[in-house]
Amino acid sequence: METRHLRHFLAVIDQGSVSRAANWLGIAQPALSQSLQRMEKDLGVRLFERGRQGAHPTPAALAILEDVRVSVARIDAAAKRARDIAAGSAGQLTVGLVSSALFDTLPRALRALRRQAPGVRVVLREMSNAEQAEALAQGEIDIGLMHTPVAVAGRMRERLLLRDRLVAAVPDEFEVQADGTVSLAQIAQAGLVLYPQTQLPVLYAGILDAMRKSGLAPVVSQEANRTLTVLSCVAGGCGVALLPSWIRSLDFRGVRFCEVSDGQALPSFDLSAIWPARSVPTLADVFANLDLQA
Repeated sequence: METRHLRHFLAVIDQGSVSRAANWLGIAQPALSQSLQRMEKDLGVRLFERGRQGAHPTPAALAILEDVRVSVARIDAAAKRARDIAAGSAGQLTVGLVSSALFDTLPRALRALRRQAPGVRVVLREMSNAEQAEALAQGEIDIGLMHTPVAVAGRMRERLLLRDRLVAAVPDEFEVQADGTVSLAQIAQAGLVLYPQTQLPVLYAGILDAMRKSGLAPVVSQEANRTLTVLSCVAGGCGVALLPSWIRSLDFRGVRFCEVSDGQALPSFDLSAIWPARSVPTLADVFANLDLQA
């Protein structure tokens, strides 16, 4: 049986006659009658008794009625889901993200995605840059929210989402300057708490280079691969961290945030979306190109 036969069967049940059902379906009555006869032949049972009062379902027709309704509903739902997926408004998207994306970029992206494609199911995986690069190469995530620049194997697309300046995260007892800022010299003396060099080599090198150009000899006293771990190390007196300015939105006990008075040469802290380049648009393309300003 074809799906149209099932729809025709339901139309006759609901309309009570072949003529009214044909009119409702917008097809000729003979064509509808032939469709019903084909369904009866396929099933080997009579489905309707026809008379002056219309078409009355037989016990066999009533026995299969609910099954047919459920089947047609599921077919319609599957067809809609297929269309939505093809249009980029449904399906499952696995997103890798560094911890710094959690506090502003991700909430904006999720709100925008719910407006544009509410049928998409998002799976979130908090991962380091290196973990995301490997996961993208292996096809384990569909898109990564990563600190750039970063090397990822394969043909990838990239969109810069956020470019932020660095501020200093210092222990509460740290002696700051009269205007509430700290200098690179003070940071160098206290020691640096940084993300591992293998995780963010360009940022790592850029911070050390900026300090060396100021005539300082910076020492990395502690490495930590997650932002909250970095803050814990600062609170524990391990040194001073240089983090993106959005960190000010956090209230972390034992830590305060200060501008760097002479930090103009410090690198920016960039967050980008990176995803595989495909010949046809994917949900990753939809996610990467969301309007995060709305």
